[in-house]
Amino acid sequence: MARRFTLQQAEVALPEVEKEIRRAISLKSEYTEAASGLDAVSRRIMLSGGALVDREQLMALKSRRDTSAARLKEAVEAIQQIGCLVKDLDVGLIDFPTLFRGKEVYLCWKLGEAGIRFWHGVDEGFRGRKRIDQDFLDNHQGDASN
Repeated sequence: MARRFTLQQAEVALPEVEKEIRRAISLKSEYTEAASGLDAVSRRIMLSGGALVDREQLMALKSRRDTSAARLKEAVEAIQQIGCLVKDLDVGLIDFPTLFRGKEVYLCWKLGEAGIRFWHGVDEGFRGRKRIDQDFLDNHQGDASN
């Protein structure tokens, strides 16, 4: 069974989630840069018929790509261990499962927002975000053990 948060529990977890999503975004950038570098080297190798291969550069790029991929996976898993769902690494979009009137919904937070101020249904996504109001606060619940 997935972990569910109250707004208060999600706010308590938010500093750690923010730290990990920032790390994940940075690692994704590192990975993309290394992968692009490998693509460029591969194109040069193909165009030159393989005659001009800088093996050290190639191995360094592969190592950087693989290391950043492994560290990125660790960062995403750390967020998931907290109980959150990573929805978009490009903008730092995170969902915290909760119950509203007995139905699973998500507290929704995006990197750069001061706190968790929105929620949406499981099938609605970011575009379906609604501002958290008193009705939501009065009728949502998380797991008692959080």
